[in-house]
Amino acid sequence: MYPRPVVRFSRLSDQEILDRLMVVVGAEKVPYVSEGLEAIIFTADGDMRQALNNSQATYCGFRFVNQENVFKVCDQPHPLHVKNMVRHVLEGKFDDACLGLKQLYDLGYSPTDIITTLFRIIKKYDMAEYLKLEFMKETGFAHMRICDGIGSYLQLCGLLAKFSLARETARAT
Repeated sequence: MYPRPVVRFSRLSDQEILDRLMVVVGAEKVPYVSEGLEAIIFTADGDMRQALNNSQATYCGFRFVNQENVFKVCDQPHPLHVKNMVRHVLEGKFDDACLGLKQLYDLGYSPTDIITTLFRIIKKYDMAEYLKLEFMKETGFAHMRICDGIGSYLQLCGLLAKFSLARETARAT
């Protein structure tokens, strides 16, 4: 037998996924709100198959596609919650950021789920480019440690502390 070629697809843009989702939900007469489709796009992360699977699972489970239902079905930390953690760090409210992290951890989200959502939020967050790069670098290092089996609440709090240090260093210059 000949080896089968591996076919790889590049990620689709959010607009490309939205355009196709609109065709599908229209044809299937799926009730939705725009925030629900935004959540589908966020959870798909450029993968059209994932977007269709997530929208189908949400519709089958709840008969309505909104943000809350999508994140229940996909079992990912809500991006607004993670975004608030980043905002707290940038505002110098480290304790509030750790409290938000503790809430996610107590809800049962794995460190991998939290750090993956955190990385995606940081990529799109409106902040100084230097800080964004530092946050992404530290998130990458933390992700490597989590993949090595060191995934604890303390590890994630350490990441938030590194964010705070980067913020303070940026303010001093």
